[in-house]
Amino acid sequence: MLRGRGRRGRRPKDRLTDVHTLRSDPFRQRWTGVERMSEMRTGSGGPPIPPPSIRDVEEAARRIEGVALRTPLLRYKTMEDGEPVWLKAECLQPAGSFKLRGVLNWGMSLSPAERERGLSTQSAGNTAQALGYVARLLGVPARSLLPDSAPRVKVDGVRSYGVTPVPVPFSALMDYVFDRGWEGEPYSYLNPWGDPSMLAGSGTIGMEILDELPELKAVYIPVGGGGLVAAIGSVIKELRPAVEVVGVQSTACPSLGAALEAGEPTWVQAGATICDGTTVPVVVDEMYPLVSSVVDRVALVSEDDVRAAIASLALGNKLVVEGSGAMSLAAALGERPDGPVACVLSGGSIGANRLAEILTTAAEG
Repeated sequence: MLRGRGRRGRRPKDRLTDVHTLRSDPFRQRWTGVERMSEMRTGSGGPPIPPPSIRDVEEAARRIEGVALRTPLLRYKTMEDGEPVWLKAECLQPAGSFKLRGVLNWGMSLSPAERERGLSTQSAGNTAQALGYVARLLGVPARSLLPDSAPRVKVDGVRSYGVTPVPVPFSALMDYVFDRGWEGEPYSYLNPWGDPSMLAGSGTIGMEILDELPELKAVYIPVGGGGLVAAIGSVIKELRPAVEVVGVQSTACPSLGAALEAGEPTWVQAGATICDGTTVPVVVDEMYPLVSSVVDRVALVSEDDVRAAIASLALGNKLVVEGSGAMSLAAALGERPDGPVACVLSGGSIGANRLAEILTTAAEG
């Protein structure tokens, strides 16, 4: 049984749920195609990342107002029974994902001199697209490291916003993070996982959900590097500690689940997955203490679960959502939760061919 230290003295509890098999197998047996990579570095040696304060989140909300959307909280339209499931549609943000909130908050916080240097980051695609959107608003150049395995739709999206993409092997991208490679470059650099402004911006999602759904029982949040769940979870545990925070990952890349089992950051070798935006094989040392303190448990979802959620969102709610964004709904539908819950649909960057194939398969099934 996977246990961990809860926040503010909460009792430890089982913190892993396999939605697809509903706890029928031991945790290790559920990592189909996944191997541990314990010999690799798990951080840069920096200090633990602190949670965003409520004041910081409120200031971020004011700073990004008028550019980033207060996205709608929509009722899931095809739930046949049980408690209502609500959808926080971050896929409707300009630039296509929740990342705009944090990137905009960061960019607007820079000094004129820092902006004029240009903006840079590393990204699976969505952060880079948001960076380009903000760079255009500020009238400055932007560049981003991308894994050379990034889907074409995201690379094309990055270019469409005027960002110079720099594709590199994933191992080189992680070396850049751990070796603090940005310190020698001329651009102003954004850490997409742990920058305080990024976390405060993303935390506004949690405040909006609580404002519109005070009876909330649980929130399902996709987990890649951990920044989104850390930001939303920090706000929710500060304002409504009884609300359950569920981190959601693909069975192909359960890096947070592995870390919680081991009690420390742990590399996993990711398998092929439609959830490319959350394929981060380690929750880094600097982020892990915060993430583990706000996440009550991790739910793992299969590829079939995610594909079904993508199709259901498109056909039922008329929302285009990428794999990483649809994981949250896949988890909620697999569990049939007790009480109203919210699912964060983190992004909508999915290729037309892939979406068409998923919808065709759903129609034929």
